[in-house]
Amino acid sequence: MSLRDFLEVLDNEGLLVHVRRPVSTRYEAAAIMKKLDPKPVLFHEVREAPDFKLLGNLCADRRILARALGVSEQNLLKRIVEAMKHPGKGEIVEDPPCQEVMIDDPDLRRLPFLVFGERDGGPYMTAGIVIARDPELGHNASYHRLMLLDERRVAVRILPRHLDEFIRRGVKRVAIAVGNHPAFMLSAAVTWRLGVSELDIAAALAPIRYAKAVTSDILVPADCELVLEGRITDERADEGPFIDITGTYDIVRKERVIEIDCITMRRSPIFQQILPAGSEHRNLMGMPREAAIYAEASKVCDVVDVRLTPGGCNWLHCAISIRKRSDDDPKRVIEAALRAHQSLKHVIVVDDDIDLSNPYDLEWAIATRVQLDRDLVLRPNELGSSLDPSADQVTRRTCKAGLDATIPLTADRSKFIRAKIPGEDEVRIEDYVK
Repeated sequence: MSLRDFLEVLDNEGLLVHVRRPVSTRYEAAAIMKKLDPKPVLFHEVREAPDFKLLGNLCADRRILARALGVSEQNLLKRIVEAMKHPGKGEIVEDPPCQEVMIDDPDLRRLPFLVFGERDGGPYMTAGIVIARDPELGHNASYHRLMLLDERRVAVRILPRHLDEFIRRGVKRVAIAVGNHPAFMLSAAVTWRLGVSELDIAAALAPIRYAKAVTSDILVPADCELVLEGRITDERADEGPFIDITGTYDIVRKERVIEIDCITMRRSPIFQQILPAGSEHRNLMGMPREAAIYAEASKVCDVVDVRLTPGGCNWLHCAISIRKRSDDDPKRVIEAALRAHQSLKHVIVVDDDIDLSNPYDLEWAIATRVQLDRDLVLRPNELGSSLDPSADQVTRRTCKAGLDATIPLTADRSKFIRAKIPGEDEVRIEDYVK
């Protein structure tokens, strides 16, 4: 299924917002995306880029992500874990839709790069998925924010993960895919084992087709909207500042430069952007980590669900519900979660009667089921996240903590269960109040 196919499904169900009034790439489009978050929005006219439509917030709602993968919201993490453990293979096709139009002399300034915030270092592309191929390790697909430098060059923020390893091994050619189905978007956010291709993980999530790029042997999604083909150079340029997942500004760094050689695209292309610190950004970064935590914690306990919480930026705070068999289970789960996601700062473990999507429920569990001298786990001076502004920004050292908010197995459970009024779930107020 292509992005266009999925947008048609959303449109038929009344879930896609259309903005037909012309919008600017400078603040205006981003402001509307933020106002509508988490609703997907399609801008039909962009003043500075009249050849493109612009899409935002596609993966901002977990229910829409579940819809894209054909599963219930409750089974979303299990589906991702299954795809990570058992990747598939996508069909490889010729004459793909993403190569209907070829531009040999590209000018990146004609694309709808957006200025999101007043301190941004420049216009940015945020939904571009960088694909690289290593002769031995295969393909890697990952997100990297791209700051526009001029008509052919972008500065790319690359963390010391898989793409960085590919570059160290001599890989230079890249293809940047824009306008993708949610299955490919979600798989590109996965950090799994080096040598396991995100393209194969995507193929296990949905029937994704691939095609060879024009200038290399890199495989790209055949039905994506456009592909920028280029080279990672030895040049470095200032990148940033830019808004990160915490909603705070990241710093300026010297980052690598990608030079674009050509662009291929569909006719009437749809450009895609991710609102920084918006629900889509948090879902795409957080959900694959939730799946990794789910897989690791399930080795030590009966895990019901995992959530990286919105208040914790879907990155720093994790809530895990379990079916407890031993009073040691919560502490084992805390250790497993911190192993699975190194950036975690705080973990709370609750019983399966607590709704992880409800902040009131989580706070209620802390208020009624926790004694800190018994239930708090402290892990000082550990390697944490560079996104945490309260941590040491040079060493990334921080104090991590876990909280057991479950009912002790030896306790009288009747003291900890919320009282219910018989019939409260069946009462229809409109039958009584006119």
